[in-house]
Amino acid sequence: MTAPHQPPEQRETYVVGVDFGTLSGRALVVRVSDGAELGTATHDYPHGVLEDRLPTSGRALPPEWALQVPQDYRDVLRHAVPAAVAAAGVDPADVVGIATDFTACTMVPTLADGTPLSEVPGLEDRPHAYVKLWKHHAAQAQADRINRLAEERGEAWLPRYGGLISSEWEFAKGLQVYEEDRDLYDRMQRWVEAADWIVWQLCGTYVRNACTAGYKGILQSGRYPGPDYLDELAPGFSSFVPDKLDQPVGQLGERAGTLTAEAAAWTGLPAGTAVAVGNVDAHVTAPAAQAVDAGQMVAIMGTSTCHVMSADVLREVPGMCGVVDGGIVAGSWGYEAGQSGVGDIFGWFTRTSVPPSYVDAAAAAGESVHEHLTRLASAQEVGEHGLVALDWHSGNRSVLVDHELSGLVVGQTLATRPEDVYRALLEATAFGTRVIVETFRDSGVPVDELVVAGGLARNHLLMQVYADVTRLPLSLIDSEQGPALGSAIHAAVAAGAYPDVPTAAKAMGRVRRGVFVPDEARAQRYDALFAEYVALHDHFGRGNPTMRRLKAIRRDAVQARRDRGVARA
Repeated sequence: MTAPHQPPEQRETYVVGVDFGTLSGRALVVRVSDGAELGTATHDYPHGVLEDRLPTSGRALPPEWALQVPQDYRDVLRHAVPAAVAAAGVDPADVVGIATDFTACTMVPTLADGTPLSEVPGLEDRPHAYVKLWKHHAAQAQADRINRLAEERGEAWLPRYGGLISSEWEFAKGLQVYEEDRDLYDRMQRWVEAADWIVWQLCGTYVRNACTAGYKGILQSGRYPGPDYLDELAPGFSSFVPDKLDQPVGQLGERAGTLTAEAAAWTGLPAGTAVAVGNVDAHVTAPAAQAVDAGQMVAIMGTSTCHVMSADVLREVPGMCGVVDGGIVAGSWGYEAGQSGVGDIFGWFTRTSVPPSYVDAAAAAGESVHEHLTRLASAQEVGEHGLVALDWHSGNRSVLVDHELSGLVVGQTLATRPEDVYRALLEATAFGTRVIVETFRDSGVPVDELVVAGGLARNHLLMQVYADVTRLPLSLIDSEQGPALGSAIHAAVAAGAYPDVPTAAKAMGRVRRGVFVPDEARAQRYDALFAEYVALHDHFGRGNPTMRRLKAIRRDAVQARRDRGVARA
């Protein structure tokens, strides 16, 4: 902590970045002058992800639902922020700004004052009153109709999203509420990105951030989809934008407001502290990795992977999640793509498909199951397992944009071992990234470097596979807290410590360049496996409807079982 006798003009100042993830929120205290990370704290969401039933009544949820409880987010401000400041040992009076990032698209239905509908008495038993988490995929039917009608009408905004709108985004999820619980939709006065809702909680001002408005809210060139299109989509839905969605848009790095007295009490920070416009966990990571120039693709690898990059050209990239003017940094076109399942797939495999003998061997070696399988898989030559997999266990975000697709492993025999399948799944995610990289290049958006952030960067086998498969040098963000550091950078800009985000990123961001480089011999062997991946990708993703039919059969069976359970009760 700065010495009390030090003149104010020489005192160090600090900012707080808060990263709201899928299962927890993390606060990070950062020194403004050089980006030094001084203290951090995490708060797990008590309710986690609601996928089976509601927390109060126990009401069962249909398949593909993923909800959250907004109070869990406020609790991060109450617990993680003061704990991080205490861990940093800094005087809260020297904290000049706070900024947040969130998973997206995560939507909060609220009243006009920001009260979540799930907190309105009498609505606790209504599933649509809760937060719809990014991986809520139950709006696929609505997304399909949005895409089909937009293509039929030749809507100008559709190519800005690679020709397809995701079921994860604002309009598909909003349309699902409209069609499945009209009474609740009518009572809903605001349809708010969680990234903006948490800023609203901090400063009392509702400002839409340019990132989610553009990528998830179909805001292009200052306009949303028009009322005639929306009314044709669903009669009466034409008022969705003015009544529920539209709000002033703030640019990234701008100040949304200042900390209210209530939020100051939650966080332990001074009232009046600058609060930055909200942001998305993936996009905010690019400045933290000093990756704000053209050609630098950032892969934020965790449960899923989001690929973001800036460019000085506007191109229509098939299957991209979007291209937004100023979507990452002002003055550049920001591109986004992604993979819906990555770390989730590896975690699923270790939980469900590893025999007890492997678990025991890992424990005896003092390793996690992931570490054990990685060590065994590392001893293999490329292609030795004879497998190729499709990484669609959570659907496909890019470039097919279809969450009805599912995972696949081809080539298994009675000699196939767990480490073989594990390695094939690692490779499948790398192949998925290569499809994205090549689609960008073929569309005139060059990719010269892959910068990796997130916990999966610690797996050296995985990183080398990505370098070999993509033939790109891999740089690593030099921080364990990429999104939180990125938010801290935006907080510094909002507080006036730096003139813009690129300048702040240069001073506060951290990266190690070229940590993994491709090996040409391995890359050539991966080319053969990649060709098989592409054949399966196009067969199941672009023509054969088997995966979609299986999803439909599963939904019907699950619903039938639940209906029988309700009948028996």
